[in-house]
Amino acid sequence: MSAPILQVTDLSLLRDGVTILDGIHWTVRRGRHWAVLGANGSGKTSLIAAVTGYLMPTRGEIDLLGKRYGESDWRALRTRIGIVSSSVRQLMADSEPALYTVASGRHAMIDYWGDPSPAEQRAARVLLKRVEAEYLADRPWAVLSQGERQRILIARALMSRPRLLILDEPCAGLDPVAREHFLQFLGRLSRQSGAPSMLLITHHVEEITPCFTDALLLREGRVIAAGPVQSTLTSAHLSRVFDARVEVSRRRGRYQLAVRSRSKNAI
Repeated sequence: MSAPILQVTDLSLLRDGVTILDGIHWTVRRGRHWAVLGANGSGKTSLIAAVTGYLMPTRGEIDLLGKRYGESDWRALRTRIGIVSSSVRQLMADSEPALYTVASGRHAMIDYWGDPSPAEQRAARVLLKRVEAEYLADRPWAVLSQGERQRILIARALMSRPRLLILDEPCAGLDPVAREHFLQFLGRLSRQSGAPSMLLITHHVEEITPCFTDALLLREGRVIAAGPVQSTLTSAHLSRVFDARVEVSRRRGRYQLAVRSRSKNAI
């Protein structure tokens, strides 16, 4: 078994007397792609903030690539993680061409100043091709669609050659067709040589495509289940996750969730 990329041990987080995370144990290994699933307020965002070094846990340990947060340079460790989130998307300058957006990932900069070096531009073009968006190199951010922006941000995240790629609700704002095209793209990305392990943060089981091997289910800051999707994405587990009677079905590797009525007279 390969060494863990990410090891979370007994992680807890309290703020103003409120328990946000409680005793989280989680291991991510190379070649495994995880979905982190939970309702709003389940602790998904706080867990990712702790993993990326933006929130100091109250108790527990976080090890990334064999280095422990608190005992190593957090800023250096953070460069080994690629992040695609709405908070990053909203900070991009409208006039910045996609090539510069990707190149800025080398320095973790927003609103790139000056021109990328020739080597950085070559690397950015390679990554644009890798995310199937090389035709967007000269287009400014303002005219890109939501799906195109997500691909550009993934290429930007890959500039630092991360071992872990966090996708924080990447399908938010995409129409159904754009969402499916994006999810199919993630499947192709996962099969590329040297692809980082992916963490998909979501509350939609429909977004958990066959490329995702494992799932971490959260409710009120606690782990309901963790492990291979076949054993975690069950009706019983997801009923606990969403505090409702739900039925989970699977067809051609894709999951669907249906909510049962609370009573015979429910509409």
